[in-house]
Amino acid sequence: MRTIIYLTLEQILLIHEDQIDKYGGSHGIRDFALLESAILRPQTTFGGVDLYPSIFDKAASLIHSLLLNHPFVDGNKRNAIASALVFLELNGYSFSTTQDNLVSTALSIENKKWNLEKISSWLKKHSKKLDE
Repeated sequence: MRTIIYLTLEQILLIHEDQIDKYGGSHGIRDFALLESAILRPQTTFGGVDLYPSIFDKAASLIHSLLLNHPFVDGNKRNAIASALVFLELNGYSFSTTQDNLVSTALSIENKKWNLEKISSWLKKHSKKLDE
């Protein structure tokens, strides 16, 4: 089994900066503790058992936390999606869907219409292992 590569705080901040520079908005962290919590969530275990066992569960937990915790002043939805897609790529998966699908998914998560299971399924549906 391949070792999972998790995103660091520095990587998430670079992704956020890139998204704000490309698409507009305000730079800055609104709540550092919530940002740290979101970044660490995919690594969470309980009693030695991984709470997010699949790579898609881990990516879903990252999207969910970054989007709903609102750790940044602006660009939380963009950062959440972009960070999860970078995470998947670092771990050997490509992701492909339309811009409209990305936007509608982010809004569904923000409006709490999608839970972690649905986010994970969506990620899996649109992902492909890079070595296939």
